[in-house]
Amino acid sequence: MLKDMELAGTKLADLLDKYTKLSHDQVDEIRMAIIEACLNAFKHSKSKDRQVDMIFRLRKGEVEITVEDHGVGFDPARVKEPRIEENLNSSIKRGWGLKIIRSLMDNVEIQSSDKGTRVIMTKKC
Repeated sequence: MLKDMELAGTKLADLLDKYTKLSHDQVDEIRMAIIEACLNAFKHSKSKDRQVDMIFRLRKGEVEITVEDHGVGFDPARVKEPRIEENLNSSIKRGWGLKIIRSLMDNVEIQSSDKGTRVIMTKKC
């Protein structure tokens, strides 16, 4: 695992404004989604290799970023939707990563199995 890999990914995202019609705000949204996806992979994957792969694809009209780990996987349908009312009174303020990613990107697809998780995030440009 590269130290601060999620930040290295955001540096790549910074180049998107040169090659796409994305606004500065849209690039910032992509940067935040990358950070959240990487942090989720590091925290929850329990992968032995602690490796996270990141793939950027530029297509006509969209940018696709894939963040993939080699961990234990999870069932996205079983992830409880965080509620602000519950989190305000709780000592645990976590659990917002997927919700944040979905709110920042135009499309989010999660593919997960016992061999790892792949989060495919798309932003139209």
